[in-house]
Amino acid sequence: MSYGTLSITLIFVAIPLVLSKTLKLGLEKDTTIATLRSIVQLLAVGFVLKFVFDSESLLYIVLMVGLMIAAATHNAQKKGAAIKGIVWKVAVTLTFVEVLTQSVLLGFHITPPTAQYIISISGMVIGNSMVLAILFLNRFTAEVESRQDETELILSLGGTPKQAIHNQLLQAIKASMIPTIESQKTVGLVQLPGMMSGQIIAGADPIQAVQFQLLIMFLLLTTAALTSSMLGFLSYPTLFNQRLQFIKN
Repeated sequence: MSYGTLSITLIFVAIPLVLSKTLKLGLEKDTTIATLRSIVQLLAVGFVLKFVFDSESLLYIVLMVGLMIAAATHNAQKKGAAIKGIVWKVAVTLTFVEVLTQSVLLGFHITPPTAQYIISISGMVIGNSMVLAILFLNRFTAEVESRQDETELILSLGGTPKQAIHNQLLQAIKASMIPTIESQKTVGLVQLPGMMSGQIIAGADPIQAVQFQLLIMFLLLTTAALTSSMLGFLSYPTLFNQRLQFIKN
């Protein structure tokens, strides 16, 4: 695809701009900013990735993955600002998920140890983990806030912090995992995943494309479970003080 052809696709940006203006939604500025940022960011990343792929340097691969984790952590931690030490908790969670998934992929020779595979898959894993962290933190903080009386009642009856926060924690973990599980139920029937479609468009064998897409889907399922569970169990102890008393926000 040439830049000229790509410019024609701005028609798909003009349509929501016109609708926003016509319906007085007030989204013209946000839509324009989002479009410009996506163009600049993706083109910049494209040139960086080309350099990294050509160099095949382990240092550059680690730096790229580290940058992804740092950016994802910065974005996700905003939803858990009330939780003490949320930045390092999110960073540790994302790092653990990334290291575990890559260890399985490379250790069992499922994917080759090249920058092209490591960075591409890491981007999907870290990005999905970031979204799951945001979903979890958003639901968890809401559950904790709405059920403070229940938490304090259990503590007053001699319950431990883990028992007092158990239901809220499980509800938040479950709620954050549901979108990933539900999307996998309809894959192939309602939608063709982006990676699979991209490979087919690029000329790959459809069966090979399906196999690789299944790999990614299984990875994302693990990502959902690990991110929500690990972040949850790292976060809930900070809601209580040394006397095992609930700290109100």
